[in-house]
Amino acid sequence: MVEKTQISSPERRVWKMPSRKFADGEVVMGRWPGSVLYYEVQVTSYDDVAHLYTVKYKDGTELALKESDIRSQSSFKHRKSQSSSSSPSRRSSSRSRSRSRSPGRPAKGRRRSASQSREPKEDKKKPSQETSIALPKPSENNTKRYNGEPESTEKNATSCIILEQKLKPDLEIKRVLEQYSLRSRKDDKKKEEIYSEKKTFVAVKPIEKVSTKTKEMEFGGRIGTFMLMLVLPATVFYLLLMCKQDDPSLLNLPPLPALESLWDWRVFGVILLWFFLQAAFYLLPIGKVVEGLPLASGRRLQYRINGFYAFILTAAAIGALLYFEFELHDLYDELVQFAVAAAAFALALSVYLYVRSLRAPEEELAPGGNSGYFIYDFFTGHELNPRIGSFDLKYFCELRPGLIGWVVINLAMLLAEMKIHNLSVPSLSMILVNSFQLLYVVDALWNEEAVLTTMDITHDGFGFMLAFGDLVWVPFVYSLQAFYLVGHPTTISWPVAAAITVLNCIGYYIFRSANSQKNNFRRNPADPKLANLKFIPTATGKGLLVTGWWGFVRHPNYLGDIIMALAWSLPCGFNHILPYFYVIYFICLLVHREARDEHHCKQKYGLAWERYCQRVPYRIFPYIY
Repeated sequence: MVEKTQISSPERRVWKMPSRKFADGEVVMGRWPGSVLYYEVQVTSYDDVAHLYTVKYKDGTELALKESDIRSQSSFKHRKSQSSSSSPSRRSSSRSRSRSRSPGRPAKGRRRSASQSREPKEDKKKPSQETSIALPKPSENNTKRYNGEPESTEKNATSCIILEQKLKPDLEIKRVLEQYSLRSRKDDKKKEEIYSEKKTFVAVKPIEKVSTKTKEMEFGGRIGTFMLMLVLPATVFYLLLMCKQDDPSLLNLPPLPALESLWDWRVFGVILLWFFLQAAFYLLPIGKVVEGLPLASGRRLQYRINGFYAFILTAAAIGALLYFEFELHDLYDELVQFAVAAAAFALALSVYLYVRSLRAPEEELAPGGNSGYFIYDFFTGHELNPRIGSFDLKYFCELRPGLIGWVVINLAMLLAEMKIHNLSVPSLSMILVNSFQLLYVVDALWNEEAVLTTMDITHDGFGFMLAFGDLVWVPFVYSLQAFYLVGHPTTISWPVAAAITVLNCIGYYIFRSANSQKNNFRRNPADPKLANLKFIPTATGKGLLVTGWWGFVRHPNYLGDIIMALAWSLPCGFNHILPYFYVIYFICLLVHREARDEHHCKQKYGLAWERYCQRVPYRIFPYIY
């Protein structure tokens, strides 16, 4: 707590912060939450706002502890030595003196009652209470799980729930019996404190309780993020201009267009109209409302799941425009201008997000975007879940404007191909590209709830990285194959088309089934449908799946994504590498994200993650590390 002292002057007050007891880097003894067991830990940081120490255990697990849960090594050892310093002979003599003062002491050689014989044993166990852990609930963490040494390496998803149901009556009976035991009130009070500590630990998870400063910066730090803010827009414009070239080879640089030809206020107005139209669909009171994963503060945000309905309404609106002969194919000639307008809007949105994040409470900031450096926090996102009332900006942009806009751009390219080349039906290559990517978008919107468990929602803040990625990169780079086919038509045979379709179906099956397994297990591990899944328990109370697709490779959803990306590019033929940019970029993106996942999981799960890596050694591709 902050101690406030008022100076004699009525015009000013001095806020006095309590002195910090332990310094960074100091090795102390930290109490494991929910128990009375102390471990040797190292202090890594201190939060002046919450007054909590971040300590690191030997296995790499980091916890946030109160000062009352930390002791210096010298005081801890001194107390322990006091409790066990007396020799066995001195302890026995002290007991004999105690018994000699009791008039009801039984004669020598006579057997004592059960309650009398139990009292010395309990006194003997008293000094060791600091090194014995209280019985945890089966569904909570215990010492073996923290150390990465579970009682059994793999468990079924429902085993913990069943065990808890079996032990619950026994625990209740034991609780009642303790009220009528012959133990001293001091012992009962000690047990009550331990019991209350366990209840507190169930309600509050100190592992992710407080938002602290970002210690490790990604993407190359401040310099790397600054360069990315320049390179990403330049890459989008370079790719779009290359597709317009007759020979879109990497060495054939396109001529730079005049600056006045890149901006059109009418186009910018269409971008704004599109954004607010999708926002209106999002606010419609249709679709179910679900809760996301717990935040650092413990509360859960609510989300409206109606992305698929928004897609249906958008399709109806586009169909109405085409019925009234709206020339959607003109988008092909103005695609660069639309990309410039979308980039300008994403930049303006990023500025707004950062400015509003400066007034956000500390616990609402993103754990990866709270470095204190403007450029880095602006790029990665300073606030985790920026909202205007119930309107969640990050969640809305994740799937709505960019993803649905991607489908609209693909449709415009299909119509442009038919008009430019005087075709009565689209080419087989264009049909495959549109069909594959339409399936991907519809799947994402149909399974919209699954996005709530992704890193973008749970960890990354909403800044330039996600705003530009959702509103510019996704619709204008992911539609590159369709844009390429308009100016460079490619003819493929039906057998080749069938083989590409099979490849896409394999990738989609791996992608969808793996994501469904992960999402269902995260939301309800006790689901009877998941009883066949095995997992490795961790110190956080979560489990690491080691069966199904997640026992095959560590990131099977990434594997399915890459296979689908290849299938989207193959209909463009092999004349140029440009349509394969998406595959190359996507592999680099997923490899980088996999490295981020590995780093976060190592910090979060400690030795349990190392055990999981031994069980599942392959990362994305089987038999390739």
